[in-house]
Formats: sequence, C-alpha cells, structure tokens
Amino acid sequence: MRLVVADTGPVHYLILIGQISLLPALFERIFIPVSVRDEMLHRNTPDVVRRWIENPPAWLEVRADPIRELQDPLLAELDDGERAALLLAESLRAALVLMDDRAGVIAAKQKRLAVTGTLGVLNLAAERHLVNLEAAVAQLSSTNFRYAQRLIDRLLEAHRGRT
Repeated sequence: MRLVVADTGPVHYLILIGQISLLPALFERIFIPVSVRDEMLHRNTPDVVRRWIENPPAWLEVRADPIRELQDPLLAELDDGERAALLLAESLRAALVLMDDRAGVIAAKQKRLAVTGTLGVLNLAAERHLVNLEAAVAQLSSTNFRYAQRLIDRLLEAHRGRT
C-alpha cells in the first residue's frame, strides 16, 4: 500500500509495545494530521509516546489539518484527530486509514475509505513474518488498549490456522 493516514490510536499503541517500526516496514508513506500529533503531545500521554512524536522519524509526515467540511454529518461526532485523519485520507486519496475508534471506523467505512486498526496492522505484519502475533497481542493487553476478547481470540485462532 502506498499512502497511509494514521489516527492517534494505532501509532500510540505500536509505540507502547515497541512495534512502531512495523509501519515503515508495511507501508511506503505514513501521514498524520497536526491534530493527531497534538493528541500525542498531550500531557496525559505516556512519556514514551510524547518523546517519540517530539522527534518523529523521517518516514512519518505531519500534515496540516484539512479544513473541515461543516456540512459533513459523518464527522460531527468525531474528535479532532479522527476528523482530521479522515479528511486528510480523503484529500490524499490514501490507500488505508489506521484507526481504532469505533465511531471513526464507521465513518471511514461510510466514506468508502479502507480502514484497519492496531490489531489489523499486527495481523498484516504477522502474515509477512515481521512480528509474533501472539507476543504482540500479549504486549498490547498490558496497555490500556481495549477490544472485545472474542475478536482477539478469533484473530489469534485464524493466525494459528495459517502458520
């Protein structure tokens, strides 16, 4: 995939579990809007995430937030980062949006944007033998990442069936 736009969640959690290097290994170009960067700089964000985004790697490009379309009801309930990520993905014609927030994922799908979250990134990386999926999911469970256990169980079971 060529152009990828990320919301805060997937980048945040990949940093926390020490797997942020998966993004440039999987995708050619990764963009985040300024609103996402600002969320990652928030004082309540874990230090490791704040330190990382204060000096982002060359493969991550921070772009200005696109101007919000005031008439777009799909974006009305989203936070600034999610809204800006979806608008940036549309403006760049991104191949994929990385987003965990349920409302944001629904809005992305309604806008016909391809979307996956942290688990999807880890699964793709595991399919390419870049990460041990079970170990990465175990690391993820030590953070405040929340997803339905049945989804994680299905993902792990499907992965075991492929290996």
